[in-house]
Amino acid sequence: MTWTTSRLALAAALFLSFTANWRFLSVAADAFPPSDGNLLFLVSLPLLHVCVLVFLLLAVSSRLTFKPVLSFLLIVAASSAYFSDRFGTVVDQTMILNMFETDVREVLDLLTPEWMVRMAVLGLLPVLLLWRVTVTRAPWRSELRSRLILAAGALATAVALVLLFGSSYASFFREFKPIRYYATPSYPVYSLFKFAGAGRGGAAVGPPARIAEDAHYEDVVHSHGELMVLVIGETARADHFSLYGYGRETNPVLSSTPGIYSFQSVSSCGTSTAVSVPCIFSDIDQSDFDVGESSARENLLDVLQRVGVSVLWRDNNSDSKGVALRVQYEDFKSPKRNPVCDEECRDVGMLDGLQEYVDAHPGDVLIVLHQMGNHGPAYFKRYPPEFEHFTPACKSIKLSECEDAEIVNAYDNAIRYTDWFLGQVIEFLKQNEDQYETMMLYVSDHGESLGEYGMYLHGAPYAFAPESQTHVPLIIWQGMNNDVDELSLQQREAMPASHDAIYSSVLEFFEIMTADMEPEKELFELDAQR
Repeated sequence: MTWTTSRLALAAALFLSFTANWRFLSVAADAFPPSDGNLLFLVSLPLLHVCVLVFLLLAVSSRLTFKPVLSFLLIVAASSAYFSDRFGTVVDQTMILNMFETDVREVLDLLTPEWMVRMAVLGLLPVLLLWRVTVTRAPWRSELRSRLILAAGALATAVALVLLFGSSYASFFREFKPIRYYATPSYPVYSLFKFAGAGRGGAAVGPPARIAEDAHYEDVVHSHGELMVLVIGETARADHFSLYGYGRETNPVLSSTPGIYSFQSVSSCGTSTAVSVPCIFSDIDQSDFDVGESSARENLLDVLQRVGVSVLWRDNNSDSKGVALRVQYEDFKSPKRNPVCDEECRDVGMLDGLQEYVDAHPGDVLIVLHQMGNHGPAYFKRYPPEFEHFTPACKSIKLSECEDAEIVNAYDNAIRYTDWFLGQVIEFLKQNEDQYETMMLYVSDHGESLGEYGMYLHGAPYAFAPESQTHVPLIIWQGMNNDVDELSLQQREAMPASHDAIYSSVLEFFEIMTADMEPEKELFELDAQR
């Protein structure tokens, strides 16, 4: 079979637009209901997308490069469309960063048989057929004329569609920008090039830039050192905690524990672990935060360690996302170190040997525990069988096989396990109250979509991410000997806050002073009378 590059470009654009954009058209139909007279406009959208893809293919490929470029687009489209259709995922720069930062366990949870079928039928098979086609070796003048005719036709069609449905396209481009993020493979490829151009965050080479160089302990003497356990939760949304008014009892332990303070209106820095975890420990506010910039400078852990706090990071997730590169780091994702493993290694295993660590490090101590928490889509794997309180629970990594109620049941069971785990953290801290001022600070990195608006999982672009992905729980428990003013905790529980509060609040707890602190963002004040 012999085709010209122009004929192949048109055929490929039609195939990609009409097989990889069901989610794109579905979201567009929600915004422009066909019943309101928008049917023809909705039909015009994939045609306009065909024109865009034709321009893209003609612009970036020659006769020699056409097949490799198109093969790449077919594979990207098949994979991106699967996650978009099944989970409402937008493949943007953040999602691409997540792909680089994730680990094998998380990848295996997502690579379902349905994904493999999708990749085979709409990715690999078209690629094999493509390479069986012979591209015509026409004279360059003839090739150029053919390309110009196709480009002119695509341009004329695009202009005609925009003029014909002018008012609808005006609203589409101005008021409904997020819809375009679902256009496949256009937006994933655009995001990939932006990601590559940023140099994977643009991290600098060499030692990190120092921050808070003036950091020092306050000139006070106390009979107790400070001991904080900072728990970084995973994929926990605040509105599924009974502490936040959820109708189900998902916090039976914390709800009955004295000394608990739950901050009601806390926003995450990002919608993914790869963004939020570095942001939590950064001195850069969320409004200006950049992963690359943060990786090129020190963070909260570096400041604490430099002043004299013993810092330990224990991880049962993918890793610290570069935060714990210069402090003691321990991996609890395998039975080699984690003593509590069944179907997977449990968060509670991170408490093993903590007392020995504290005993061996006199003075102030910060312990960071990075949970596996509620990481989806395999929520049923995130808790032991005895924590299956809400039934029936979804037992598949293929969420489309479960009712939304079953997905929520599995998710809520995992929340109950986190509740129990946090209770165990508090029990550990209580054992050290005679020697230390103790505090547990728990905050989730981001939330999760559980089917609302047809969206699942997380990682949506922050600009239009639903509140379920950005409203996170932040919970404090403090022991008997703290210098933290309880009235300040009570007053600030109801005040809006964000991940930006962690940096200054942790320094405040350890009574470390620096001009970099932002007292107005702190979660509490110290009691001057103690």
